[in-house]
Amino acid sequence: MAILGAHQSIVGGFDKAVERARSSGCDCLQLFTKNNNQWSAKDITRVAAERFRHALDSLGIKHPLAHDSYLINLASPDRKLWQRSVDAFTVELHRAEVLGIPFVVTHPGAFTTSDEEAGLNNVVRALDEIHRRTRDLNARCLLETTAGQGTSLGWRFEQLASILDRVESPDRLGFCFDTCHVFAAGYPLAPKKAYQTTMAAFDRLLGLDRIRAFHLNDSLRERGSRIDRHEHIGRGHLGLEPFRLLLADRRFRKIPMYLETPKGRDGDEDWDSRNLKTLRSLCE
Repeated sequence: MAILGAHQSIVGGFDKAVERARSSGCDCLQLFTKNNNQWSAKDITRVAAERFRHALDSLGIKHPLAHDSYLINLASPDRKLWQRSVDAFTVELHRAEVLGIPFVVTHPGAFTTSDEEAGLNNVVRALDEIHRRTRDLNARCLLETTAGQGTSLGWRFEQLASILDRVESPDRLGFCFDTCHVFAAGYPLAPKKAYQTTMAAFDRLLGLDRIRAFHLNDSLRERGSRIDRHEHIGRGHLGLEPFRLLLADRRFRKIPMYLETPKGRDGDEDWDSRNLKTLRSLCE
C-alpha cells in the first residue's frame, strides 16, 4: 500500500500539524517550519521539537518532510538575494535537523534577468556552499521538479541533471517529483506507455532511486502549459489514470507521497480526506 499524506499548517504548533494530518487520514505529512513568506523566524525550542516528535510517534505519522520558504532563490543573479537565499536555506536545514525531519524540498530557483546557464551555475554554487556549511547535519536537500513558469529552472530533467552532475557532493541531493509540475512542463504521465517513457527518461538522467518524495497534485492547466496551478485529484487535466499508474508502480511502494492540493472543506468532509480516499481507491 502506498504511503500517502498531505501538507499541513503549523498554526498552533508543530504538534498541531501532526494532529491535523491524523484527522485527515494521513500516513505522512509535509510542513513549513516557519512562515513561508518571511525570511526570519523564532528559533525552534526544545519543548516544541519534543512535542512534534512525540506527536509523530503517538499518532503513527511517518516520513515528516519540510518545504522551504518561497522567498529563497538559489539561481538569482542578484548577489545580495543569492547570498540571503543561501543563508536562509542553511537555516532551513538546521530547523529540519532540530525537528528530526530528514529532507527539505526546494525549487531550484529562477534565473530572472540572467540566462539558463548562469542560473544553473548559481544553483550549483549555492548548493556547494550550503553543503559545506551543513556537512555535520543529517537533513538533506531535495530539488523539486518544477512547471517551468517564467524563468524557473528544474522543469526539464536535463536541467536537474546538470545540477546533479556539477555539485561537489551529489550524494547529498535527492529529488521530489511533483505530478502537476512534470505534466505542466510537458511530460506525459498516461497512458501506461507514455508514463513508462517519462519515468525511463527520469531514470536515465537522474536515477529513480534518487526520488525521496512525490507531490501528488492534479493540474488546473493543460500539459505543456508551464503554468503551476494545482487541482484536486481527478478534477484537472491529469485525470485519474496517471495516479493509478504511479500508485501501482512497485518501485515507489516505499516512497512517501504528499498532497499539495487546495485546502478547504466540501460539506462535512475536508479536501485532504477526500483526495486521500480517491487515491486509496485507485490502489484497490
